[in-house]
Amino acid sequence: MAFGIKRQELAAWKEQVARGEIAYLTHYWIDPRFPGITSVTKVGCADLNRLEQWCREHSLDPHYIHRRQPFPHFDLMGSRQKEILKQEGLNEHISRFHL
Repeated sequence: MAFGIKRQELAAWKEQVARGEIAYLTHYWIDPRFPGITSVTKVGCADLNRLEQWCREHSLDPHYIHRRQPFPHFDLMGSRQKEILKQEGLNEHISRFHL
């Protein structure tokens, strides 16, 4: 279950993804399969080659990309989530979601 984001944030993420840009959307998330995880960052890009390259640049396995059209994305969680958000200069995501 996702919560903690505004409609316009989701719409902006979808627009960026559709344009083939790497886009980040962090939101609160609860799933019993992942105890202790309270948020996820969806890194999306409609250009799958570009998204796969982004994964490799961050030492992530592109096999785990959710290849759902029209918004393919990779889910970042846990310590890697915070580490990559920091690398990308997305400190607002870190502070807003208490990572």
